Amino acid sequence: MNEEPGAERANPLIRIIDAALQRDGGWLPFDRFMALALYAPGLGYYANASRKFGHMPESGSDFVTAPELTPLFGRTLALQLAEALAHTGTDEIWEFGAGSGALAAQLLGALGERVVRYRIVDLSGTLRERQQQALAPWAAKVEWLSELPPRMRGVVVGNEVLDAMPVQLLARRGGQWFERGVVAQGAGFAWDDRPTALRPPQEIAGAHDYLTEIHPQVRAFIATLAERLQQGAAFFIDYGFPEAEYYHPQRHMGTVMCHRGHRADADPLADVGIKDITAHVDFTGIALAGQDAGLAVLGYTSQARFLLNAGILPMMEAASLAERTLAARLIHEHEMGELFKVIGFAVGEGWTALGFAEGDRSHTL
Repeated sequence: MNEEPGAERANPLIRIIDAALQRDGGWLPFDRFMALALYAPGLGYYANASRKFGHMPESGSDFVTAPELTPLFGRTLALQLAEALAHTGTDEIWEFGAGSGALAAQLLGALGERVVRYRIVDLSGTLRERQQQALAPWAAKVEWLSELPPRMRGVVVGNEVLDAMPVQLLARRGGQWFERGVVAQGAGFAWDDRPTALRPPQEIAGAHDYLTEIHPQVRAFIATLAERLQQGAAFFIDYGFPEAEYYHPQRHMGTVMCHRGHRADADPLADVGIKDITAHVDFTGIALAGQDAGLAVLGYTSQARFLLNAGILPMMEAASLAERTLAARLIHEHEMGELFKVIGFAVGEGWTALGFAEGDRSHTL
């Protein structure tokens, strides 16, 4: 017996995206599709109850982040945050996208009485439940918010949060630029390109076909944060490149990637809502957005150099062999050490921050 027409699109998240397509004439720019796929209430990847974070696929998780890999990540980061709290005269930590709560627990445990209030800004209700369980010992200090307040004071931290912000896709074919969007097709979705006046922030040398991303939502987030952070500093850790590397002529396939069951694939239109969608970060764009909004750039460097500067080696020396092996993944160049970068901002005049004391690459931005 044949199914009723449209029965293959009965998935609630697909129906939400279909409704958005219908309202917009059958075509959605990729950033709007990505936002729904990741954050549609109760259904998007970060809003549903799937496991997401963990060491191995057997746990039902999709990927591992540095705090889940080893507590030495948070304990080392805490040394930089303690310096920033002292230098800025603040006593609050603000974490964006706190995931499982592992980083918050590590920071709260290491910072102790130096933190009076730990505020988490997270859009996911299901992740908030996990965070509340993980942070029960510090319940009196922790507060959750779903949006930025008008005024903030304190030190901001975000680990792997910028890469999950929606991006627009630009494709150059035959010398002409198009914005890549999404249309419905059969039981799923397909790509559809439309001519656009949008361009990457720098010219792409050559005449070859080229696919890349631009990051207006990330820049808007940094600008809004700068506007509302009246006293303090901010540190963001993520994978990405400075502009010259991001828009290199040889990087012609873009950086959008999906993660499910500890496997990566490049098709965000498949398995919508049950896998992560990310894009690398343009750190030059982030630095400019912060500077344009009045923040001082404290530094920019690799995760490996940042953690070494902040003091991870003595912690590793005191750890067990198993712990040292896991922590080494944070600083090895072929693992997370070079791919991940750290950028720091300060309100007002900056200082020589611990994590950027050596190997600062701000000149490459």
